[in-house]
Amino acid sequence: MASSAFRVSQSRAFCPRAPLIPTSLTDPVRFTFPCRQRRGASERLPLRAIVVTATEKPNKRQASRDCAFVDEIRVVAMKLHTRDQAAKEGEKEPEGPPLFKWEPTIEGYLRFLVDSKIVYGTLETIIRNAAYPWYAEFKNTGLERSDKLAKDLEWFKGQGHTIPEPSPPGDSYAQYLEELSKKDPQAFICHFYNVYFAHTAGGRMIGSKVAEKILDNKELEFYKWHGNLSELLQNVRDKLNRVASNWSREEKDHCLEENEKSFKYSGDILRLILS
Repeated sequence: MASSAFRVSQSRAFCPRAPLIPTSLTDPVRFTFPCRQRRGASERLPLRAIVVTATEKPNKRQASRDCAFVDEIRVVAMKLHTRDQAAKEGEKEPEGPPLFKWEPTIEGYLRFLVDSKIVYGTLETIIRNAAYPWYAEFKNTGLERSDKLAKDLEWFKGQGHTIPEPSPPGDSYAQYLEELSKKDPQAFICHFYNVYFAHTAGGRMIGSKVAEKILDNKELEFYKWHGNLSELLQNVRDKLNRVASNWSREEKDHCLEENEKSFKYSGDILRLILS
């Protein structure tokens, strides 16, 4: 018995994640980011100690990424969703009708696609020119969308629709991204993450709803990826975590704080669908 107790004690001593395992999957669990020694009690902990509720048993991949920086971004970003966007994690009050009540128009959707193309094209140009060497990590990830959007706009043109000029929401966001990429790389990466990852989740759902209502269920190129999307996303997650591993805690917190602006700019473009 004494030997067994020693082995259990010794196992816990070498398993820093053991305290994170909840006794009940419905109880609140406190995750502190990142895995490092705590600061003094007198120091502030902005965006570091985040309480979430465990709703399902974590799988092995989740367990291996408990302290990954991408998980920090996701937790903060999900809290900025509304309840109809993310029923379990969203906390923001909706500014308009819920998605299922949307009444999109072709004209509004075209404005959304045009402004989205400006944003994605800007992101891809920034990454290609790499003002900071580690931007090059994100070249040719398979998530790029500007060429896909160009094909979709050509299709609409072939259907007799007039393609509008970019509108203020898209132009403003593109300009902001250009400025940010040169002077504030951590904040820029927050936008990079949100723009690409949001489109693979909520963006696809919105595209499906719009196609159902006004496009006779046609699937646009904007919502298609070559290869396995899950693998493409995981590859980018790994790159983001690798890049962020060289950041200070203050730089990581600064990146997290940019989520609010990222959601504002993207939300302005999204609402063009209803214009």
